[in-house]
Amino acid sequence: MLNKDLSDLRAEFEAMKNSKEFCSDGSCSTSDEVDLKDYPSYTEALYAKILAPSVSGIYLSRWDIKDIANTAGDSMAIHPRKRMFELLMKYAVSQERMQKVLDAMEEHIEEKIEIYEELQETFPHSKVIFENKIKKARKTIDTFPHIIKEYF
Repeated sequence: MLNKDLSDLRAEFEAMKNSKEFCSDGSCSTSDEVDLKDYPSYTEALYAKILAPSVSGIYLSRWDIKDIANTAGDSMAIHPRKRMFELLMKYAVSQERMQKVLDAMEEHIEEKIEIYEELQETFPHSKVIFENKIKKARKTIDTFPHIIKEYF
């Protein structure tokens, strides 16, 4: 009886693994909009959605954040990433400024995507790795209008 139960369980697991419902690496796409209200503060929510490479597909360094701030019209010194992002969000207090920040961020992410695409061409075996990162990056860019709508 126990062997049959284990066999049934194993068969169900294999079927689930083979279906598109199984997502072991977090790369599965969802049609859900990003719910930023689950976080204690909006800045923390954006930090988790935009600056986490596992979510956004792109690593934004401190220098990247500084460049984004400069492009958006803000000047900032180098601090830890989280502090720099907090300062950037303090700058983006109006819808106009937030739009400038998100536009600068989109431009920066697109530059990173171009690098990923170049690496895919140069090293064809890496295509699988970078394809997932590019999808996440494009999905992050797609959330920017939602951020403006929800924040303002």
